[in-house]
Amino acid sequence: MRLSIAFFLFFIAAMTPIGVIADAPSVFERPAELEPDIAFWRRVYTEVSTQGGLIHDPEHLDVVYEVLEFPARSSQRQRSKRIDEAKRKYARILERLASGAEDLSNEEQRVKALWPKNTRRSRFEQASEEVRFQLGQSDRFREGIVRSGAWRDHIATTFERMGLPRELAALPHVESSFNPYAYSKVGAAGMWQFMRSTGRRFLRIDGVIDERLDPYRSSEAAGRFLEQNYIVLGSWPLALTAYNHGPGGMRRAKEKLGTSDIATIVREYNSRTFGFASRNFYVAFLAALEIDANPSKFFGAIERNPADRSIPVEMPSFVPAASVSRAFGVEREELRRLNPSLLPAVWNGSRHIPRGFELRVPNEIDITTALAKLADGQRFDAQVAETQHRVGRGETLSTIASRYGVSVATLAEMNNLGRPYLIRVGQVLTLPTKPGAAPAAVAKADKTPARPARPTPPTGVVGTENRYIVKRGDTLSKIANRHGLSEDKLMELNNIRNRNFVYEGQVLALADSARAAPPVEAQVTVDNVVVPEVEPSAQVSEAAEPTTEREAEEIGPALVPGTQAAASADPSDYSVHSDDTIRVQAAETLGHYAEWLGLRASQLRRLNRMSYATPVVVGRSVKLEFSKISRDQFEAKRQDYHRQLQEAFFAQFRITGNETHVVKSGESIWLLAQQRYNIPIWLLRQYNPDVDFGAVRPGTKLVIPLVESTAVADPAA
Repeated sequence: MRLSIAFFLFFIAAMTPIGVIADAPSVFERPAELEPDIAFWRRVYTEVSTQGGLIHDPEHLDVVYEVLEFPARSSQRQRSKRIDEAKRKYARILERLASGAEDLSNEEQRVKALWPKNTRRSRFEQASEEVRFQLGQSDRFREGIVRSGAWRDHIATTFERMGLPRELAALPHVESSFNPYAYSKVGAAGMWQFMRSTGRRFLRIDGVIDERLDPYRSSEAAGRFLEQNYIVLGSWPLALTAYNHGPGGMRRAKEKLGTSDIATIVREYNSRTFGFASRNFYVAFLAALEIDANPSKFFGAIERNPADRSIPVEMPSFVPAASVSRAFGVEREELRRLNPSLLPAVWNGSRHIPRGFELRVPNEIDITTALAKLADGQRFDAQVAETQHRVGRGETLSTIASRYGVSVATLAEMNNLGRPYLIRVGQVLTLPTKPGAAPAAVAKADKTPARPARPTPPTGVVGTENRYIVKRGDTLSKIANRHGLSEDKLMELNNIRNRNFVYEGQVLALADSARAAPPVEAQVTVDNVVVPEVEPSAQVSEAAEPTTEREAEEIGPALVPGTQAAASADPSDYSVHSDDTIRVQAAETLGHYAEWLGLRASQLRRLNRMSYATPVVVGRSVKLEFSKISRDQFEAKRQDYHRQLQEAFFAQFRITGNETHVVKSGESIWLLAQQRYNIPIWLLRQYNPDVDFGAVRPGTKLVIPLVESTAVADPAA
């Protein structure tokens, strides 16, 4: 009887719509002062289509001057002209109000009445310079409601299993209208609109697969990103806003205002990067959540698409898409629809479907029979070799070399590149192929478990000798050969269980006398290998203010301009404080600061009254001098350094989750990171931004990010 009741209750809970969990208090608070903003987005999403829009004030969203409607066949140019005319009209009216004129026309009186009584003339003057247009979205939102049926319940269940609020499953309404194929002009992709740099932390993104386009994989990644944000910020409204603005940005907002109150932050936080999209992200989500819970209230009778019933089948070998299509009896276009993460190179036959890839197929397929139809001649042990690589945003010669298993020197020589090995986005590089390969195997898949085991860390202290700091392009075998060791011996010395798992900045012992790691402040410098072009800022799409549905799609599929996932998931604060101090972050040294400032390290030591032997400690403050460069220039150099460092790491590894570790007597941060968990200090720091790494005590709880090598899923594998 009890089991029957329990099953019934579980069934009822599972059938509860997103956002309608009976009698359960929502973790997504709705402050009364934000209700006008929520109402604005509810209006945008349900009342005005992409054939019109609202002329409004960007701060007081309840101040809507006019609802524009465009002729059905009006061109983009005609619409832009109509919008500009309306903006100028209301700017002139607001200027009149700012002047204090008393002989107001009926229209001027109407506009004045939209504002609170006793609004100051200076506020009208400010408003005259900020008149904004918001394209309507009701038709796009309605389409998203219909599309959402395929994945909505699966996403909610996945989040619930991860311990996350089910309501988060409504977020794709704001991000992409539940379109898994969505691409934006600024580089965001997929249902969750991940930027490449953030997506690579959790997903496989290469020349064969872009898991940002996989509604299942990307949803899991979005859950991990949101979970990480919550760990850092401790509040779901802030964690959700950080999905767009970045956890580092929201930590700065929280610290600057001294509060976690989302209403205070939305109303009072000022930052050049906290633009319209970031400020409206949370309220737009609340509006979307409300509509998603009861769409018929806003759209009348509406039916969602049926849930996706496809099933995954793991590819046992590298297989051409055409062969799979024949063996499974499924048209190639249908396979392509079910597997949007497989890129054109797979469908045009130039690359194989990778071994281990979970291909989704119709659920009526007999998997065993279908796999048996794949003849030996259609199965391969290696991927088709690439002979060229087109440089993408954020890539360096080092990360490209690592991806294809070649040295930086070899790749540079083949492409006539001299130091500092500058490459540009779109440049085509020639790749080496193995002699006699037809088609060449770049590498074979490694079935070794990706995450290294966790042996008990050794004790002792490393001196300055008999250790090696891993550099870009290094492999375990290269390091071992260089120092006259076998790979097995080097793995034994450093408790390494996965020979593919070494990363830039890792400190390796080269002898028994150096088996422990150096103190926390030991760091590593990133080589000067950069790509001049970087991912554009979200501000590009914010400023664009799309005037048609087509233009909105070209700029970005999000229902709020600029609402792709943050370009960085890094919660660290790289800003200079008002007293010219900074907080030391992992992987930084006094030498770095001196180089970025154009000073000598000795000058900084004197300024901070530090002796020559005194190291900088992660989490502590350091005073800087800005006689040679500006604070903004320093921040840009600092952020670029960390961007390169992290991109190099995430080209080889990804985060799969996290766990908690309670520090025991005798343990140190460095030993835990380098020996037990085999992760860089800066990554551990990102997951524990409020822990003083210079004074960790037994009993301290650390959040440990779990990482795995992408070698298992590498396109060359």
